[in-house]
Amino acid sequence: MSANTNLPEEIIAPLANLDEWERDVLERYPDPNAIATNKSTEEFRNYETPGRDTVKEFYRLNHTYQTYDFVLEKKADYLRFNKREMPIWDAFNFLNELVDDSDPDTDLDQMQHLLQTSEAIRNDGHPDWFVLVGLIHDMGKVLCLFGEPQWAVVGDTFPVGCAFSDKIVYPEFFQFNPDIHNEKYNTKYGVYTPNCGLKNVHMSWGHDEYVYHMMKDYLPEEGLYMLRYHSFYSQHREKAYDHLMDEHDHAMFKWVDKFNPYDLYSKNPNQKSWAELKPYYEALVAKYLPATLKF
Repeated sequence: MSANTNLPEEIIAPLANLDEWERDVLERYPDPNAIATNKSTEEFRNYETPGRDTVKEFYRLNHTYQTYDFVLEKKADYLRFNKREMPIWDAFNFLNELVDDSDPDTDLDQMQHLLQTSEAIRNDGHPDWFVLVGLIHDMGKVLCLFGEPQWAVVGDTFPVGCAFSDKIVYPEFFQFNPDIHNEKYNTKYGVYTPNCGLKNVHMSWGHDEYVYHMMKDYLPEEGLYMLRYHSFYSQHREKAYDHLMDEHDHAMFKWVDKFNPYDLYSKNPNQKSWAELKPYYEALVAKYLPATLKF
């Protein structure tokens, strides 16, 4: 188990639940064609008086502790994939435990969110590997199983090892990050070179990076970009890191942009039951993935 289990509860879990961050993202980036709301456009991205103080505290911790060295340490630890070996369905069973019983807006567990995402993709006629991406895109949240704090599992992702963009949510909290005072890391390019390509860039640690590495031998590159960068909002929404991306990244990000609405806006109250969907998804998983995965 991770040493993080010895951290105080307010450091491990500043959010009431992991979905709280995702609801905050939905409010920051609403889809006017899919969301009914009584908020004016000026009320979105309101960080001076946020609706959830826990989200603000989450990002204070995230921006304070997501350093270049921290990311390298987590990669060295978790990318050995020596914590556990189990069928993907066991991982989904764990994710089902992450539902928030106190949330008045939804009683959907994580598996239901994943199925709604993947079913929306399937109903639009996309390739089956794209459907599989919808099913597994949040599977990296099993990091919670190993005692990782929430700020090292979810949250908007961003490059480390270079200056933090002011387009990242709550950029003022980076003042507490030691990298901002390190001349190796606090310039525009930091340890990188112009348009070096994201394959050479270290992203903040979390479920996106983890599941990408877990799946990189099994899925097409387009799907891997979706997994790795689906929380990289400062780029695919704000274009804040064009100076690090190469032409190949820009081409692949068209797929990230294609995936994002399914992740955020696929909320179907008439979702088919798991009993109805199970044969299709068991066959889909068996087509692309081994019987057990190393975590």
